[in-house]
Amino acid sequence: MIRCLAIDDEPLALKQLVAYIGKVPFLELAAQCQSALEARQFLEQDTVDAIFCDINMPDLNGMDFVKSLTVAPLVVFTTAYAEYAVEGFRVNAVDYLLKPFGMQDFQRAALRLKERLGESGATVQENPTGAVTTTNTQNDDTLFLKTEYRIVKVSISDIRYVEAMSEYLKVYLASESKPIVTLLSMKKMEERLPDYFMRIHRSYIINLTKIQEVNKNRVIMDSETYLPVGDMYKEAFQAYLDTKFLGK
Repeated sequence: MIRCLAIDDEPLALKQLVAYIGKVPFLELAAQCQSALEARQFLEQDTVDAIFCDINMPDLNGMDFVKSLTVAPLVVFTTAYAEYAVEGFRVNAVDYLLKPFGMQDFQRAALRLKERLGESGATVQENPTGAVTTTNTQNDDTLFLKTEYRIVKVSISDIRYVEAMSEYLKVYLASESKPIVTLLSMKKMEERLPDYFMRIHRSYIINLTKIQEVNKNRVIMDSETYLPVGDMYKEAFQAYLDTKFLGK
């Protein structure tokens, strides 16, 4: 069981958060608090594995509260203010739920907690300022994408390919059956991805390590996914293939 602390200064929001925790079999509610100060007092006497914490609270906001902890549990932030997202992930938050969020979004965050606690490479480290963050000993090669009411953390190496559709992108992951849909330009995505990604079409960026086969002007990612190579991208793609090709 994952022992959780729920923190929110709004009674109705706290009640909903507690209800959601109660519906997830592997979560156990250790306590519920209506302020960060109350939560700090609890943690001086007890320990938890994870915190579900609102950010915009009086006296001490959730972000400063988490940074002040000597030993920080895993954190999922819950707030109505998207502008806190980047700062939230600087303290290595497991997830960031934008209010209003539903049970499905909460379950995803809970599963991320479970996965993080199951990672053998996870360690707790204290930084020079006294703030504590949870980090992984492996390379943290990640990016963050806004989708629906959530901002999700994505492992770049897990991305199979990216498809453009008007002003949105579909990001297909090896670990998920459905793509992440996010409001973002291909140009920004292309600039962010490392050199083992390549744009092969005005509508597609692919992870070169995920290619299964190249057949004429098509890249086969799996038995159901055949992506075209656009004319203006053929030369660069062929140059890449030439560096990997063995044979006559």
